[in-house]
Amino acid sequence: MTTEAPSKPLFEITEANLNTGMRGYPVGTCRTSAVDPEKGVTYVGYTLDKLVDLPAESVIYLLLHKELPTEAQAAALREDLAKRSAIDPAVFEALKALPKQGHPMEWLIVGLELLGMTGKTGDWHEDCLNVIARISTLVAAIYRIREGWGDPIEPRHDLPFHENFAHMLGVEGDTAVLAEFLRIFYILHMDHGGGNLSTFVGKAVASGKADLFASLSGAMSALYGPRHGRANQECLAFVKSIGSTDPVEVDKRVREILASGGVVYGFGHGVLRAEDPRAKIQYAFSAEHFPDNELVKTAATLREVVPTILKENPRIKNPYPNVDAVSGTIMTACGLTDPEYYTLLFGWSRVAGIAAQIVDERTYP
Repeated sequence: MTTEAPSKPLFEITEANLNTGMRGYPVGTCRTSAVDPEKGVTYVGYTLDKLVDLPAESVIYLLLHKELPTEAQAAALREDLAKRSAIDPAVFEALKALPKQGHPMEWLIVGLELLGMTGKTGDWHEDCLNVIARISTLVAAIYRIREGWGDPIEPRHDLPFHENFAHMLGVEGDTAVLAEFLRIFYILHMDHGGGNLSTFVGKAVASGKADLFASLSGAMSALYGPRHGRANQECLAFVKSIGSTDPVEVDKRVREILASGGVVYGFGHGVLRAEDPRAKIQYAFSAEHFPDNELVKTAATLREVVPTILKENPRIKNPYPNVDAVSGTIMTACGLTDPEYYTLLFGWSRVAGIAAQIVDERTYP
């Protein structure tokens, strides 16, 4: 009698892998998105260039149903989300009692728990639709209450998802360009596979049968960290620190930063081996709408200069810009000038993807 040798495991996890967050090792299932080294992030097989011109509601539908909607289905989802977007006034009163020195992400973490306390149903699908609908109302209220801009503004059911969010922010002046960038930003940041920290944490909390709002609060706690969601703040600070749009001066400044042991923020990615398509889309937007903005021109010069410098180091596998390289710069150009809120906006968009993944894992047969 002979026995077959055990087959080699598909993944061999070492102590080093465990101590570095298990990067590169899939945990759980993910039916909504994936990250390809060349194509970048895809949603249900669609590359982002095929989705970025769609209404936000259509991409939400894609993540929830794993297919793009018809016009009628997209319109029905838009109407449904609008009807769900109002939140209990008790949430606003509780937010008003929070310490103003708390970071906006800390307010979001608390706010998600408040949404759960005042509106959870216990049904994964219903709570998913509710939190996606209400996250814009909550985030806009955090802006207004924390900054002293006035009372929260009620949602308008006649506006598309991103225009309604811009309306509730109550930013003065023409908000058409801001609203358009918020739509693009939302779609680009909606999901990112199943292995990133915030998604993994949210799904892990939900695996203990905590409700969706508590699970998302845990996910946002993970996103809050400077190595994850707060990278866009650091990228904006880096762009501002360069202080020039001249390629020769920028080259000199970047080399000085690297020689002194500093970090060039906004370049590189753990999986991608080409320029992040999300960065390309944002660079195109900034060039179209803000061609004369000094920060935008600095960011564009960095895009030109930095990869050439980083390619000189053979250990660097991806010298190209990532999604964070220019997003804060565009937010500033659009009028949202406080970088403390950029991670809040990241969380605003990522809720849809994490919620969709949690519902899949908890309800998929």
